[in-house]
Amino acid sequence: MKIFSGRANRPLAEEIARYLKTTLGNAVISQFSDGEISVKYDENIRGIDVFIVQPTIPPGDNIMELLLMIDAARRASAKRITAVIPYFGYARQDRKDQPRVALSAKLMANLISTAGADRVLTMDLHSPSIQGFFDIPFDHLYGSPIFIDRIKKMKSERFVVVAPDVGSLKRARAYANRLGAELALVDKKRSGPNNVETVTLIGEVKNKDVFLVDDMIDTAGTLCRAAELIHNSGSRNIIATCTHAILSGNAVSRLQESYISNVMVSDTLFVPDDKKVEKIEVLSSAFLFGEAIYRIHHEESISSLFDS
Repeated sequence: MKIFSGRANRPLAEEIARYLKTTLGNAVISQFSDGEISVKYDENIRGIDVFIVQPTIPPGDNIMELLLMIDAARRASAKRITAVIPYFGYARQDRKDQPRVALSAKLMANLISTAGADRVLTMDLHSPSIQGFFDIPFDHLYGSPIFIDRIKKMKSERFVVVAPDVGSLKRARAYANRLGAELALVDKKRSGPNNVETVTLIGEVKNKDVFLVDDMIDTAGTLCRAAELIHNSGSRNIIATCTHAILSGNAVSRLQESYISNVMVSDTLFVPDDKKVEKIEVLSSAFLFGEAIYRIHHEESISSLFDS
């Protein structure tokens, strides 16, 4: 078994390797002056079980880098190639909700399979149905173990788990069940991408601590609008837990000015120092990916990982 990393989130790959008591393999990734990407494995991988760690967050270079690493491994006669994609990009475009639009999530699945991946490992898909776009084995991890223990250590007596939109309801219900907490929902209406028009709270949050649960923070508009509504409904404290910290545009300043006291995110995406503000707490996902990689390599059950 050998683990290789693209350039999108090398610190996570290094931490996964440390968990597995190994080091990252040698892969040389460079670019020509026009931006064309070149990939070369600087060691023999013939007959090796290869794991490539690379989130596919835009821009397209990160996706292209993953595809080239998969193709190079296939042509180098790797025994099996697993694409470890901590954050699966273009997952929000998983259906035709308007005429004449691309089904981008399906296209990403086709590209990864065609490049030569034998298996995919990812975490907290924006839409779990994307698993059906792949005709190769697909392992979907849940980020809840990263946050559940941290939430329990807060020892809050009266708290409620809130889904900031309908799409997050199933995820929030799973958190509420594991924490023995009540559940509430913020129903929102969008007027366009990244633009929330109206929000309505369904549930009781007065005099309670609130945990907002979502899969990603992009512009932070949804979370901040939900937090404002929850605050105005009489909550005591608001904490957000989100697996993927995209933090695009003015998301960080929005969070700083919001009613959210603490934002817990994982390191599935690299969070630069200028975005690690006081409110944002980055938790490691390496133990989950490391354990999943170990079990895939040794042909053990992944689902039992969540049972324990």
